[in-house]
Amino acid sequence: MIVALAYAVIALSWAGNWVVGKAAVDTVPPIELSALRFGVTGVILVIACWALRIPLGRRDLLAVVIAALIGITGYNALVFVALTMAPASDGALIVPTMVPVLTALAATAIGERLTRVKILGFVVSSAGAALVIAGAQGVAGTLSTQRLIADLMALGGAACWAVYGVVGRVALRDRSPIALVALTSLVGAAGLVPLSLFEQGFRDVPTWPLGAWLGVGYLSIIGTIVGFGLFYWAVRRFGAGLGAMSSYLVPVAALALAYVFLGERADPLQLVGGAVILAGVRIATLTRGEIAIEAAA
Repeated sequence: MIVALAYAVIALSWAGNWVVGKAAVDTVPPIELSALRFGVTGVILVIACWALRIPLGRRDLLAVVIAALIGITGYNALVFVALTMAPASDGALIVPTMVPVLTALAATAIGERLTRVKILGFVVSSAGAALVIAGAQGVAGTLSTQRLIADLMALGGAACWAVYGVVGRVALRDRSPIALVALTSLVGAAGLVPLSLFEQGFRDVPTWPLGAWLGVGYLSIIGTIVGFGLFYWAVRRFGAGLGAMSSYLVPVAALALAYVFLGERADPLQLVGGAVILAGVRIATLTRGEIAIEAAA
């Protein structure tokens, strides 16, 4: 019951990220928004660790830096810029559904076996992602290069998140989930600051509307502290592959929220693609016992 509740909270908090993020990047620069989000998150969590006497850990600092630069800096630079060029529903279908199978592949770097089943799951999921992207072009009726680039950036973001989950598991050997999120948030925010110079360099921050600041608050507290903390709790308890399975529920919740709050409707072909991706995820995450049962049936 606790596990199911944790996964549901992760899914809902991350689903809200797509809607809130899309609304926010329509009014403020995406990289500045992300840098402030993680800067605020990191400061809050470091203070919390100090108050609760939670050690930040001294081992595997390289893993912390890699996880932060790829999973925070890289992911947000790709995904939040993509949100300025495509509907939230595109990213919500591509990223959460591709993450588990990409994580299963990336986990081979820390000792998990790369099997034929995982490769097959990756191939099926990739075909599903292609359908989602093709469906996005069908919505507009004509080829949209900008939307195509945005969807490919979302795929890159999913790969970054997979690395974040796997490398983060290594970093968790010497620290708690809250300490890891605190450190990766600060390092990731620092990595985003130089990229913000290609936008306004934070000169426009004093003019941001209230809605943008509310977005920063949601993304920092709900989307990051709550969502990331529970995610790494799941990774620490069940491993990177099973921890990433919380992504199963995100597309459904995100599509519903995008329809209610943004008026977005996914193309039927995109929904088919999402289902194909999930089928690929299921194949990639089959255990030996499940494979044996399927073969005997």
